[in-house]
Amino acid sequence: MPDIIEPRVLKGFRDYLPEAEIERSALTDILEKVFRSFGFVPIDTPALEYAEILLGKGGGETDKQVYRFKDHGERDVALRFDLTVPFARFMAEHVDELYLPFRRYHMAKVWRGENTQRGRYREFMQCDFDIVGTDSAMADTDIVLLIRDAFEALGVGGFKIRINHRGLFNRFLAKLGIEAQSAFVLRTVDKKDKLDEGALLPLLAESIGEEKAALVLEYITPSGGFLETLAKLEGLAGGPGPDSERLRSIHEAFVASGIALAWNDAATGNARSDAETLVLDPGITRGLDYYTGVVFETRLDAMPEIGSVCGGGRYDELASLYTTKKLPGVGAAIGLDRLLTALESLGKTSGKMGYSDVLILFIEDEYASRYQQFAALLRRMGLVAEVFPEKKKLGLQFAYAEKKAIPFGLILGSSEDEKGVLTLKDLRNRDSLEVANISAAADAIRERLGT
Repeated sequence: MPDIIEPRVLKGFRDYLPEAEIERSALTDILEKVFRSFGFVPIDTPALEYAEILLGKGGGETDKQVYRFKDHGERDVALRFDLTVPFARFMAEHVDELYLPFRRYHMAKVWRGENTQRGRYREFMQCDFDIVGTDSAMADTDIVLLIRDAFEALGVGGFKIRINHRGLFNRFLAKLGIEAQSAFVLRTVDKKDKLDEGALLPLLAESIGEEKAALVLEYITPSGGFLETLAKLEGLAGGPGPDSERLRSIHEAFVASGIALAWNDAATGNARSDAETLVLDPGITRGLDYYTGVVFETRLDAMPEIGSVCGGGRYDELASLYTTKKLPGVGAAIGLDRLLTALESLGKTSGKMGYSDVLILFIEDEYASRYQQFAALLRRMGLVAEVFPEKKKLGLQFAYAEKKAIPFGLILGSSEDEKGVLTLKDLRNRDSLEVANISAAADAIRERLGT
């Protein structure tokens, strides 16, 4: 007998049992509805790309995390580390087949060989949404508004969308005379939440000196509300500019949208406040090198320690790596696995085990065809129905339904057949009732489910 191979998964990877996968599927269903409500359309790209497509597009740190290898044809290939870089390649390759501006969403797995920690894995799912083909402030605003609507639809509770502008930050660094070290400063500031308190100043000082490092710390510290902080940043960067005006425009449209929603919700009796949702945080830089303008991150108020559950920004030059056509873009990605980890900790998952509304129990072999007939009819009536596949003790069939959280059982045996009825059992409270036919069973199930 051959040796048994130990079943195990790689560190940073994980299996999804039905309960977890159902939760993840429920979230993606909600997100897809929100994406489509903004006019976004779905695409897909390969998990594997030529290494030259991916490397050098996210920055030195990301390059170290890429899963890269030679395939059977000795081609240098790599697994995608995000969905944005493959999307830039996609746009360059298919721009003549598409329309501009192009709004897409893409929900798929990506891979990064980074250190694992709570909510961070080496294989994880991203939900991306982007607008390409315009450098409009309204496109930036649409992404921010979509983030707001998505997290409201997910029911996560309080959250903050933190926004900044790399151009404004770079203008400040240029005023200090350290624009040559901008990549280092941006990446270092991006790590501030992972560093011990007080560690950022000496880390920056090693490269730009203590005096300028102190000025950088002053710059990245918010001061009051959105507009107050923006005025401070403009002063430190040398005055207003297109970058600060872009932030002001996004804020104005965001507030106007929130006021409109508040009017509508007030009319329906629902309370609403958008006032503190959009925050100008000059310490948000995003670690990837391809961002050129606004950048944003979203965090949950009840669980800030989990970090950003959604991030992105404007990347006006990324597609230029693959085409001479100008394809400015802006977008964001929701880290679904990290978000699920947070929701589980906060007790905000549904806790559902299965999709089925009713299990048709297998009582007698002679009724096997009728069991399948019942299931087909129930599905036509909009219910999720399954047939237990073989005759076993009723206790075992009920145990199966309980483990899968199926709320109803439908019974047809010889006693029911003689009486011309069906027995519908509410498995949540063991209540039973006799119904005349399958249509009556469907009505009773819908009534009790409140659908």
